[in-house]
Amino acid sequence: MQKFPVPSLPRAATRTNTLRRPLYSQWQRLKHSIPEDVATLAKLADLNPSKLSTTNTTTPKEVMPPEELVFGRSFTDHMLSAEWTASQGWLPPKITPYQNLSLDPATCVFHYGFECFEGLKAYKDSTGAVRLFRPDKNMARLNQSASRIALPTVDGSCLTALIAKFVALEERFIPSVRGYSLYLRPTMIGTQRTLGVGPPGSALLYVIASPVGPYYPTGFKAISLEATSYAVRAWPGGVGDKKLGANYSPCIVPQTQAATRGFHQNLWLFSEQGENGETEEQVTEAGTMNVFCAMVNKGTGKKELLTPPLDGTILPGVTRDSVLELAKERLVPEGWNVVERKFTMKEVAEASDEGRLLEIFGSGTAAVVSPVRNISWQSRLVDCGLKEGEEAGPIAKRMKAWIEGIQYGDEDHPWSFKVSG
Repeated sequence: MQKFPVPSLPRAATRTNTLRRPLYSQWQRLKHSIPEDVATLAKLADLNPSKLSTTNTTTPKEVMPPEELVFGRSFTDHMLSAEWTASQGWLPPKITPYQNLSLDPATCVFHYGFECFEGLKAYKDSTGAVRLFRPDKNMARLNQSASRIALPTVDGSCLTALIAKFVALEERFIPSVRGYSLYLRPTMIGTQRTLGVGPPGSALLYVIASPVGPYYPTGFKAISLEATSYAVRAWPGGVGDKKLGANYSPCIVPQTQAATRGFHQNLWLFSEQGENGETEEQVTEAGTMNVFCAMVNKGTGKKELLTPPLDGTILPGVTRDSVLELAKERLVPEGWNVVERKFTMKEVAEASDEGRLLEIFGSGTAAVVSPVRNISWQSRLVDCGLKEGEEAGPIAKRMKAWIEGIQYGDEDHPWSFKVSG
């Protein structure tokens, strides 16, 4: 049986005691983690829905009235989970009663942030059937996030099948009211017990579910943003395009500070030097949402729907992609241009001053679309095109209606994944 070649310890590491010990110990860990033969790699198990086991809770919870739901505060009876090890691959998945995790204090997720997650929803349509919205996109993004931080990937179709079984079990928690849904949170963490820095040798994938209503308690109403450049959400070469917990916690303090000044969220700006040598403040994201800006192009006079490009600093939102696809399909025939390009806060302010700014809205799984009334920037409030008493512009309204129509099964569309019914 052919074995992997094991190179000798680099000569440079044998020259001094200073180099020898740390390099040698690292090499020993690497050497022992290499499979003995190619066949071992083939034996690593994939995530297998046919091996799912289910243990039902003996203490079912009462279903809360929809009007009492607070986003992400209540959870269903069960959870879906699967363990992974570097030597075996994915172990059989299981559905168990919702419970605490038991982790050693030295578990690597606590020390080095080996954690990524996803967010998607299950909806109940007018016939009582349960649907997911574009789960394939979430599975692909989960794998992109996991691989970036040395966690294992999963077969997306297999995980979707498991989530469908999990959702079917928890169907009674899905409110039958429009605007309500079951929020699903797939999460993957590194679970190896070690303080050494390296790829985790074990991981845990789990999915929990929370019945939710509208993300904003005020409902579908316009929000205000504070343009923020003193704190940066993401930067070129970083991980702003991955859904990692490490991207979110550093944003809380700036958001809290914006709230003390009366603003709902931050509009994250990224400053860099332009071609003319001046500092340009590029629009990136709004809070935890992607950003769309509808304006009239100064040169052509045509209406444009703008959003920043996926340059590595922007999260590739599922709702973002849905807005773009629907805009290309339904707005372009009406004379709109749909453009992915970098644009600055200065451009937005100038368009507002000249009456060319039509509307701005954020997009995301939690809120679908979130209209923006104004933006605080450089000691002024930039008006985002909404009329007095108006909570959303026409594009935001149409996008919300189009996307929710697919999510709730009003429109027969390939993006809607039917779980049951």
